[in-house]
Amino acid sequence: MIDLKELKARRDEIAHNIDVRYMHVDIDAIIALQEERSVLLQEVEELRAKRNENAQKMKGKMDSDVRSTLIAEGKALKESIAEKEGKLSQIEQDFQSQARTIPNYAHPKAPVGKEDKDNTAVKFWGTVPQFSFKPLDHVQIAEKLDLIDFDTATRVSGPKFYYLKREAVILQMALERYAMDIVIKHGFTPFITPDVAKEEILSGIGFNPRGEESNIYTIEDTGTCLVGTAEITLGGYYANQILSKDQLPIKMAGLSHCFRREAGGAGQYSKGLYRVHQFSKLEMFIYCTPEQSEAFHDVLLSIEEEIFSGLGIAYRVVDTCTGDLGAPAYRKFDIEAWMPGRGDDGEYGEVTSTSNCTDYQARSLAIRYKDEDGKMQFPHMLNGTAVALSRAMVAVLENYQQEDGSILIPPNLVPYTGFSKIEGKQ
Repeated sequence: MIDLKELKARRDEIAHNIDVRYMHVDIDAIIALQEERSVLLQEVEELRAKRNENAQKMKGKMDSDVRSTLIAEGKALKESIAEKEGKLSQIEQDFQSQARTIPNYAHPKAPVGKEDKDNTAVKFWGTVPQFSFKPLDHVQIAEKLDLIDFDTATRVSGPKFYYLKREAVILQMALERYAMDIVIKHGFTPFITPDVAKEEILSGIGFNPRGEESNIYTIEDTGTCLVGTAEITLGGYYANQILSKDQLPIKMAGLSHCFRREAGGAGQYSKGLYRVHQFSKLEMFIYCTPEQSEAFHDVLLSIEEEIFSGLGIAYRVVDTCTGDLGAPAYRKFDIEAWMPGRGDDGEYGEVTSTSNCTDYQARSLAIRYKDEDGKMQFPHMLNGTAVALSRAMVAVLENYQQEDGSILIPPNLVPYTGFSKIEGKQ
């Protein structure tokens, strides 16, 4: 969440930020709750002071009438305090709940827009492949080479699940290790993270664990959820902890399964592996000081580019518009890889994103560090996709398809696969 002490002082700025993010948050109602909370808190403190004063008087010598009066006053104070505290507790709950819906401030250079079509392309890399034949999409390729079984997975698990088979299994493992080696080279500590997290961790990171719009699978009667990304578990790693400044930066890379309901994720661009309920992903995560975060955001993006340029796949970098940032992000960049089978003539499709969430998540999760003066500060928290294995698979299969139906393996993956080509079954 944002610094709630700033609600009134930065009210107009916050309201404008909500507007350009195309979100519906009543900032004035939240400020009214904050003021009501402040008044109630003062009233409770005054009543507690009177109760303490009453208790002190009860310790002295006095006649029975005075004692009876003090006892009656003490009882009335106790009842008043209980009533006020109950009301304060409800107001506090409502205030905190609504305050968490206020999005992070957006970077002044983030393009203003409502949805992904308003994102701004800031860089293009590589050459879009030209084929002497009509390229197939990855679903057609996988069917011909018997690499992915969507039909059986639908019968067994439901739509948007899949079985990887044969060389596709080795290819996914190769992509995973290829990306892991790169992030380790850049100083990230590798983790295999839990696939389940508590609802309060998801909420603190900025994911909505419940409701029709939620993209999260909740586990009934447990207060936990299946994670949609290792950002959740890496971001929750230091929840309610106090770090020292010399621990920063902390660079983590988490490999996890990811589970997403993908509510509303229908359409041709959701075909096959592009939008599924379960996939694996290697996620980078950084805790750092506020002064370091913009530079580290550039580092995360450069690593993502290193991974995809190393695969020889053409891509573009887009600066994400305000309406597509998501509540926690201050700024976000996506890499969109060229996918020849997407649409009629090929299109770019998102394969990674990296976000600087500043101190927004740290405040919600009570993650702090002590600066040189011993003063408590909130670290900045950043995340970035090293590789989402299902979408990377789409890009490799479609870009490296050959006229004879085979698939060449990107040279940098061959040491990990042990083969340089995928051919049809003999």
